[in-house]
Amino acid sequence: MASTLHLHRQDNQSVYVLHTYPFKETSLVVELFTQQFGRVAVLAKGARRPRSAMRGMLQSFQNLSGTWSGKNELKTLHSLDWNAGLTLLKGEALMCGFYMNELLLRLLPREDAHEALFAYYTETLNALSRIQATHNSTELAIILRRFELTLLQELGYAIPLLHDENGTPIDADKTYRYEAEYGACELSATKNGVQLQGRTLLSMAQDDYAQLQTQQQSKQLMRYLLTHYLGDKPLHTRQLLIDLQGL
Repeated sequence: MASTLHLHRQDNQSVYVLHTYPFKETSLVVELFTQQFGRVAVLAKGARRPRSAMRGMLQSFQNLSGTWSGKNELKTLHSLDWNAGLTLLKGEALMCGFYMNELLLRLLPREDAHEALFAYYTETLNALSRIQATHNSTELAIILRRFELTLLQELGYAIPLLHDENGTPIDADKTYRYEAEYGACELSATKNGVQLQGRTLLSMAQDDYAQLQTQQQSKQLMRYLLTHYLGDKPLHTRQLLIDLQGL
């Protein structure tokens, strides 16, 4: 059904701009994260011209209403309009937003709808907007851990937190080694993955990042898992975040 819909015009769809890059002399290719169709690539004809009405609309982190059409992978963008008030991100919060966009660009397949992830992305942008005024790097890091975990889970990657690879409930006081595709296992079972406490996994499952150990070990775990699923090509924004505050 969705593939048939993609052949036709899509009007007034809720979207975010993830990334743009030049196309020929005056146009832009725009990567959109859309509510109903996932990641969609569209051509914004003439958007680089100084008087283009669309030029000022192509801003990341803004909830926009977009209209496009086309049969091929690259659609034609017809219009963009404001869908909500401006979301202003600055400083570290801005870098966190760009990091989230890069994760979506790298991990989200084209035209694969994830409405729950779209809603969570919106919630996370709002959280970044609220927290940036406090300059609280710890809170920013927690927001990123939540988004990273939700992203992988929504994309269908199994990230078991409550049971080990044998289905045994996680013991809070036990030390495990966590390996991608398998989950938590005995320390002697593998040399791959990261070592962490059972309490960290249980806390992540409860969305509780209050403890310093959970903050530190969840960062190690998510960095390892994302590297595994992203492959050899590193994230540009990840290193910038590390250089800033170790986020």
